[in-house]
Amino acid sequence: MKKIRWGILGCGKIARKFASDLRWVEDAELVAVGARALATAQQFAADFPAKHVHDSYEALVGNPEVDVIYVATPHGLHHPHVMLCLNHKKAVLCEKAFAINYREAKEMIDFAKAKNTFIMEAFWTRLLPHYRKMKEMIAEGKVGKIKYLTAEFGFIPTPPFPQRLYDPALGGGALLDIGVYPIFLALDLLGKPDHIDAVMTPAPTGVDEQCAIRFQYKSAIAQLFCSFASNLATGADIGGDKGRIRLTHRFHGPTSNLEYYPGIVDTRESIDFEKAKGHGYEYEIQHVNECLQQGLMESPILTHERTLLLMQTLDIIRAKAGIKYGVD
Repeated sequence: MKKIRWGILGCGKIARKFASDLRWVEDAELVAVGARALATAQQFAADFPAKHVHDSYEALVGNPEVDVIYVATPHGLHHPHVMLCLNHKKAVLCEKAFAINYREAKEMIDFAKAKNTFIMEAFWTRLLPHYRKMKEMIAEGKVGKIKYLTAEFGFIPTPPFPQRLYDPALGGGALLDIGVYPIFLALDLLGKPDHIDAVMTPAPTGVDEQCAIRFQYKSAIAQLFCSFASNLATGADIGGDKGRIRLTHRFHGPTSNLEYYPGIVDTRESIDFEKAKGHGYEYEIQHVNECLQQGLMESPILTHERTLLLMQTLDIIRAKAGIKYGVD
């Protein structure tokens, strides 16, 4: 197989973790990085060497040696940056939240289809070993019919925190930054809810500091919570009529553990699974590489339909909770 040549658009904290994990994927190589300032790109490339260092995103997407671009800028900027990549027929792996709203997400995906170009949301959690193991256990009937799901993600940001967290212009707030993880989990395991309730408490800038969400299904309930006001357990429980699975601290990441409760009081089983070599981004990198090697325009796992359902659900939650952005 040929090497898949990666470019990185945006040189922030998450981009550094992503670049570090490229080394664990045999058919991947970092060939180019781009930032709005040359010094930023050069500093990044000093730690993660790349053949090309660009002082603009336009130069990066115009580089003929780049096959696919990882868009690692704040989600409020994803729409213009992804459209820029697609206009140059560069395959895209776009960080979450994929966009600010459903309209932006639909435009991005429709443009990718028109350009016959691959695009995928970077929902790394879905491809991590512990998450795949959890899905396997549920498919085997370990929990039976899911009746209840609860998941929360919360931390208190410590200064100096990224501007995107509280800036309305960048899509700030807990929901789009971290609330996407509990919501993704519920949608992935239970599907589209029949009814949604949501409330929020605002930060001084007007964005949501906390958001509580309830999904109602015919025979199940999901309770989801995200917060910039509390350091939470950041775990998840999936309860069914035959057992329960718990994803421990940082349920969305590779350091989480799996616990299985088969329904007997005080009985707990720890579940083994493959451990990540790096930060955990190697799995989504490998998956994108496989899709590109096969000439796919869409991931069979993180499909366009799943991304649009997530964005549509986020729009409904924001409407219920009163979370608004200028681009709406």
